[in-house]
Amino acid sequence: MLNTPLLMCPICHKSLHLQEKIWQCPQGHHYDIAKQGYVNLHVVQHKHSKSPGDTPEAVAARRRFLSAGFYQKLQQKIVEVVQGLDIQTAIDIGCGEGYYTQAMAKVIPNLIAVDIAKSAVQIAAKQDIAKQVTWVVGTGAILPVQDTSLQLCSSFFSPLPKAEMLRILQDSGYVLIATPAPQHLYTMRQALFDEVKPHEPEKFVQQLQPEFQLIQQDVITDHFVLNQQQLKNLIAMTPYAYKAKAEKRTALEANASFSVQAAFCLYVLQKV
Repeated sequence: MLNTPLLMCPICHKSLHLQEKIWQCPQGHHYDIAKQGYVNLHVVQHKHSKSPGDTPEAVAARRRFLSAGFYQKLQQKIVEVVQGLDIQTAIDIGCGEGYYTQAMAKVIPNLIAVDIAKSAVQIAAKQDIAKQVTWVVGTGAILPVQDTSLQLCSSFFSPLPKAEMLRILQDSGYVLIATPAPQHLYTMRQALFDEVKPHEPEKFVQQLQPEFQLIQQDVITDHFVLNQQQLKNLIAMTPYAYKAKAEKRTALEANASFSVQAAFCLYVLQKV
C-alpha cells in the first residue's frame, strides 16, 4: 500500500488520501476499498461498456498458465531491469491478475497497479496478502494518478496511453514495455491462421517517440512443450481465442502435446 499520496480523484482530479478504508479527496468524493483489497476508480462517466477489459474466462486462463511458470524468464528479467533503475514510485498499466506486478512489488516500495477489468483486479488484490500494491480498477485513458508524481510507468502487453504517461511521469521518468517479438508463438499462430504476419514490436517504440527516448532493449526467448490443458489455457488468454476460426482452434486443441517458442521484446524508454 502507498506510503505517499499519489492517487488522484477521477472526478475532480484532486489528491486522494486514505482514511481507514476509504480514499477521499478535498471535494468530498470518496471510494471504498473492497473486501479483496482494491479500490474502484473507474467512474461511470468514463465507461464505454458494462464489463470492459478482458473477460473473466481469459483472466482465469492467463492465471492458470502463468501460475505454471511458463513466462517466468520474462518476469525475472523485468525485475532485474527495474532494480537497475532504482525506482521508488511506479504504476503498472493493464496489470491483469498481477503476475508481473507482484514480482515488481518486491523492488518498488510505492507501486500502483491499474486495470480496466474488475475481475482481474479482484484476483490480483486477493492474492496480495501483504498488501504491497495499491490495486485500482481504472482506465488508462484517465490514469487516477497525480501529475509528475511517478518515476516509472510499465505496460506489459497492454495499450500505451502516451499523453497520460507524459502527464504523470516525473522529468526523466521511465517507461517499461513488454511486447511480443516477431516470432512469438509462431507455430501456434501457424496452426490457427491461414496467414501469419510477424509481430512488429518496434512500432510501440516509434509510437512513444520523440517524447521518450529508447535507452535499453532486450529479447527474451523460451521454449515449451505444452500438454493439452496448458495449450488450451494459452489460446484462451490471447486475442487468438476469438480471432481464429473455430474449426482451426478445435483442431489445435485436440493435440495431446504441442511445442512452441515464446519471444518477447522488453524496452526501457526515458522521458526527454
